[in-house]
Amino acid sequence: MTTKTEDPVKILLVDDRPENLLGLEVILANKNYELIRANTGKEALRILLSEQSSALILLDAMMPIMDGYETAELIRQNEKVKYIPIIFLTAQLNTPANIFKGYQAGGVDYMLKPLSPEILKAKVAIFVDLCRKNQELLEQKEQMKVLNDYVTATNKGLALQNIEKEKMAAELIIAKKELLAFNYIVSHDLQEPLRKIQIMLGRVLEKENLSQDGNNYLQIIWKSAERMRILIQDLLIFASLSKTEIKLEKTDLNKIIEQVKEEFEEVITEKRATIEVGEICEVNVIPSQFRQLLQNLIGNALKFSDSKIPPHILVKSQILEPESRGFTGIGLAIVRKIVDNHSGIITASSELKKGTTFDIYIPENEVALTKN
Repeated sequence: MTTKTEDPVKILLVDDRPENLLGLEVILANKNYELIRANTGKEALRILLSEQSSALILLDAMMPIMDGYETAELIRQNEKVKYIPIIFLTAQLNTPANIFKGYQAGGVDYMLKPLSPEILKAKVAIFVDLCRKNQELLEQKEQMKVLNDYVTATNKGLALQNIEKEKMAAELIIAKKELLAFNYIVSHDLQEPLRKIQIMLGRVLEKENLSQDGNNYLQIIWKSAERMRILIQDLLIFASLSKTEIKLEKTDLNKIIEQVKEEFEEVITEKRATIEVGEICEVNVIPSQFRQLLQNLIGNALKFSDSKIPPHILVKSQILEPESRGFTGIGLAIVRKIVDNHSGIITASSELKKGTTFDIYIPENEVALTKN
């Protein structure tokens, strides 16, 4: 693709004598020049105003009706063409007064006839080169304008994106506040009535003389209320896992496992369960969340174990193997959420009457994560 600076340069030749125009065309014959003829000053003005700007005007000073000086003055009065350089060609521009008159009319140079072909070609080449350089500057200016417009548009786009991000961040803050408010409602407004129901049921069961059926019915109600209380607590735990900035710490899982064993001490004794701890390495985890994870898995292993067979739970390295029939409810969702918070994965495999194995994989290196 050719650029404007590679196109032939227009040169306007103005002379009332055809033989003079032909002579100029012979001297300036060049594939890089586009030579345009004008026989009068009036025709020259018409061409300049209708054609693309010329790089140079070779203007005969002595023409009938409108001479070269008058033509040059009219050219200088037009904003579109006033900066095109003019070289006067004449046999009479040989006195200081005539030379001054030519410069005053707007000429930048002059040549006396008969013309020297080599000097004429050299002077024309200089002005053509100046024209090309000027055109290159204009093209670069246009390119810079396009680039500047692009950068401006890009910056505006980035500004809009930043505004949108700030809007989303503000909406997220509002959503988190609403979640906190919801958690308060759940923890207080829902748990408080359940607590009162359980207290009243406990008093009735202890002090009132109830029939066997009445006692059984109230026991069922109390257990249902207890399940509801545990479910609400699990929902609160699950919600809290999604709203905190997460910072991993190098943690000894043996200590966490011992804490969990202490919490389930009564159930372990009641079910004659055993918890075996194999070789455990230090891992980068969120201690409170990983403790919750082990509480859920070990607690469900104890809860759903076969009543006739004492449960055996094996914890080793990154693998947790609770031998149970599996479990339902939100507990597994909490476990999965905690594993996700550690950028890990969890898999489960079950074998009827033998147990379920949960494999948990977390990154070895410490990473700071943020979960929204």
